[in-house]
Amino acid sequence: MKTILFALRVSDLDRSLAFYRAVGYTELGTVPFEDGSSLVWLKLDDEAAVSLELVHRPADGPVEVRGFEHFAIEVDSLSTTIERLAASGLEPAPPELPGGPDGPKTSWLTDPDGYRFELVEWPPGGAPTP
Repeated sequence: MKTILFALRVSDLDRSLAFYRAVGYTELGTVPFEDGSSLVWLKLDDEAAVSLELVHRPADGPVEVRGFEHFAIEVDSLSTTIERLAASGLEPAPPELPGGPDGPKTSWLTDPDGYRFELVEWPPGGAPTP
């Protein structure tokens, strides 16, 4: 088994697409529905396939982010990524060292609907493995 994607319900599809494009996602396709709802599949450059699905269902009312903690994106250079995102008009949080100086470097970013995600630069040797 493997995880193939996760889906986020969004309130304003155009605003969310602009945000996720600025992060670095590319659109792979859209599935429109007769009721005005749609699904948009996205991926990052280093990913082989879709990893994020934006779900837009205007008839369901406002998006309420409840019970969702965050998702994480691995980056090669946290400082370069933060600079690029800030230049795109996004507001990444200052870098943190949650595992101390030898652990990962992280930063937080919140999308237009309030979903939080963590940018992670792993220390030399890479991500923890079992």
